[in-house]
Amino acid sequence: MKVPLLRWALLLTLLTLGLRQAKAQDFIYEPKNPSFGGGNTFNYSWLLSSAQAQNSIPDPATRSASTAAADPLSNFAANLNQQILAQLTNRFITAQFGTGAIREGNYTVGNYRIQVTPGSSGVSIQVTDVSTGNQTTVTVPNGP
Repeated sequence: MKVPLLRWALLLTLLTLGLRQAKAQDFIYEPKNPSFGGGNTFNYSWLLSSAQAQNSIPDPATRSASTAAADPLSNFAANLNQQILAQLTNRFITAQFGTGAIREGNYTVGNYRIQVTPGSSGVSIQVTDVSTGNQTTVTVPNGP
């Protein structure tokens, strides 16, 4: 008799607990990364620094720039080209505004081809980098 009474008490207790109103909340998805729309913008710097800390692949542009800077022969050639171009520029400007005559024609300096053409508005100087094909045209106006 004690066992059925104990079973009824247990069943009554379970029913009482089961009849209480169940409470729940809604699950709301919130992305962490602001790039995925709706993410918190304050997470951006933390995510970026975390990604950079985990990146173990070196940047090839940085490596090639440091290698080129360490090569004294290429530094010498680049410096020499810059000095020759600077001297030619000084001569062109001196010839146009100062004493001396400028000569039209084509000049080749290292990887650069320079074409000088006098015109009615001044002297046109076209500099072409032969290795890349980039061109720059400068017009030195006639003096007063």
